[in-house]
Amino acid sequence: MNDRECIAFLQWCLPSLGMRWGGFRKVRRQVCKRISRRLDDLGLDDAEAYRLYLTSHDGEWTTLGSLCRVTISRFYRDRGVFDALRSRVLPQLAEAAAARGEDRVRCWSAGCASGEEPYSLVMIWQPDQTLSIALEVTATDADEGLLKRARSGRYNKSSLKDLPDELREGSFTEEGGGYVIKDAFRRAVQFELRDIRDEPPTGLFNIILCRNLAFTYYNDRVQEAVLKSIQRVLVPGGVLVIGNHERLPAGGAGFEPIENVPGAFSHHKPPGDGSA
Repeated sequence: MNDRECIAFLQWCLPSLGMRWGGFRKVRRQVCKRISRRLDDLGLDDAEAYRLYLTSHDGEWTTLGSLCRVTISRFYRDRGVFDALRSRVLPQLAEAAAARGEDRVRCWSAGCASGEEPYSLVMIWQPDQTLSIALEVTATDADEGLLKRARSGRYNKSSLKDLPDELREGSFTEEGGGYVIKDAFRRAVQFELRDIRDEPPTGLFNIILCRNLAFTYYNDRVQEAVLKSIQRVLVPGGVLVIGNHERLPAGGAGFEPIENVPGAFSHHKPPGDGSA
């Protein structure tokens, strides 16, 4: 299946999956390679044959949806975001938690892929030591294979290329030509198999990272539903972080941009909203 055929196929199938072509335009090759391998597995000649196959095999749509997940991930991705989280956002959340008499800050990393994002958060957690505030991270993804890798904590050198030297040196041990994250960081993250379109993890969160996922690849209806789920579990005054080039969908009332933190919003309940 060549690029032109793949583009036409994606433009045909993505709306049925609740996704939008615009989010895939620049990253389609990863998805196209997976679909081509699927055609080989099924013994199909081309995209048109796959279309016909889908019309008579409803269960194949679930497989196709899994092939359309984009899995670009590395430690400290988007350095400006993590620098701001490290120096401003996380310390402020820790101070606010302490002022409320709480002993932890809860984070949800949605679409965590191989675990680089949640582990990066644990690495940069440096609250005032007098506060005795812990960081509790729940990381979710819809791909069990990626979660298995995340739990193992094993990475190649390219995954660490954006990570500041002082964080890399204190967070990994070198083993077998790769890097293994230290147990203290691995124990700080709880991984769960969960699609972003499903119910969110249990409890309330002080900060939610949903970057380069729902607000890039899914259509308006799914985006609005995801945002409502986030609103239900993000505490007032909590922080939502989305991708640098993403925008909140309609219904984003109650979120205010945080100055000089790309893609970050502070959450305040809209007037008349009785949710948490």
